[in-house]
Amino acid sequence: MRKVYLDNVAAMPLLPEVREAMLPFLGDIFGNPQSLHSWGDGARDAVEEARGRVAELIGGSAEEIIFTSCGTESNNLALRGLARAKAEKGKHIIISSIEHFSVMNTARSLEKEGFEVTMVPVDGQGMVDPDEVGRSIRPDTVLVSIMLANGEVGTIQPIAKIAEKLPKNGPVFHTDAVAAAGNIHVNIKELDVSALSLAGNQFNGPRGGAALWVKRGVRILPLMDGGIQEGGRRPGTEDVPAIVGLGKAAELAKKNLPVKVQRFSRLRDQLIEGVLGKIEHSILTGHPVQRLPGYASFCLQFIEGEGILMLLDSKGIAAASGSACTSRALKASHVLLAMGISHELSQGSTLFTLGLDTTEDDINYVLEALPQVVDRLRQMSPLYSKFLKEQKG
Repeated sequence: MRKVYLDNVAAMPLLPEVREAMLPFLGDIFGNPQSLHSWGDGARDAVEEARGRVAELIGGSAEEIIFTSCGTESNNLALRGLARAKAEKGKHIIISSIEHFSVMNTARSLEKEGFEVTMVPVDGQGMVDPDEVGRSIRPDTVLVSIMLANGEVGTIQPIAKIAEKLPKNGPVFHTDAVAAAGNIHVNIKELDVSALSLAGNQFNGPRGGAALWVKRGVRILPLMDGGIQEGGRRPGTEDVPAIVGLGKAAELAKKNLPVKVQRFSRLRDQLIEGVLGKIEHSILTGHPVQRLPGYASFCLQFIEGEGILMLLDSKGIAAASGSACTSRALKASHVLLAMGISHELSQGSTLFTLGLDTTEDDINYVLEALPQVVDRLRQMSPLYSKFLKEQKG
């Protein structure tokens, strides 16, 4: 059976070069970066080299990088650390209605500490209106957090235009760039943000290697009490292999980005055009143009995503329905609901995310298999039978 892996949003294979870079730090170079003796020198040098590589990926400075364990931790540190640091000036936070749960649930948790959260809406393509953010700003607004790109539908937000709506010397502006960094051009100066989250597992780096960039001069409080690691902003013994892997993956992502974007965009468009052309009652979700290069997301009417994924898997195809954090919840995606898609239609959400190994033949195989899967499920669907009767009607 042919195997086609199109669930790279959930997990990506580690690049061989990344694995090779990590291996010495799983063996001979085992020292603690904080040690003052020579065993710690190699580890410390490797951590700082990785810090520089991650900073280069987004156009920042090495000393502004805080290493974390994952994108979720980066987002938690950003929201809690930045909001609490400015709590004396106000307790109002702004986020969008399609944020990742690591932002949304952290914001809700902060409400228990007395913070107030405004959730700005999105349009039918998952786009935030910068003017809506501007209208939501209050004198006590201390933090705005809007994701750079959505990990379910791929819509890329106008972050720089949103930044223009924020008053100078006003709230701190954070963006969750976990789905974007390493996959599209990301530059913190062009975005005009003060904090940015990223994760290496989204650009073929290791799980366990992630970072939060915080602009020099912006105060942030740690989530945990502990030692002096990461300048006291993220205490705990450094995961040197993961950090080294993140740095190598960042270096390769920056080097290969133009070719990757071009290739992914071509294959993505081929998949989108094929699905919409071959399958009736299929809807593209997310912005048709301002979307991540490797994301093709749909709602397939009258059937459920779980059934689609199971039958695709039986044909050797891996895909997703919603984000990796919600795919087993069997609930309608909050992202799709926020975009105005009905609960019924959102149940048929299907997401294909491309990888470095994806080929044109893979796309053609999916375009051959998916219509068969959809037809089989619709033949068993009471909703589809009702629709056909009404059409004849």
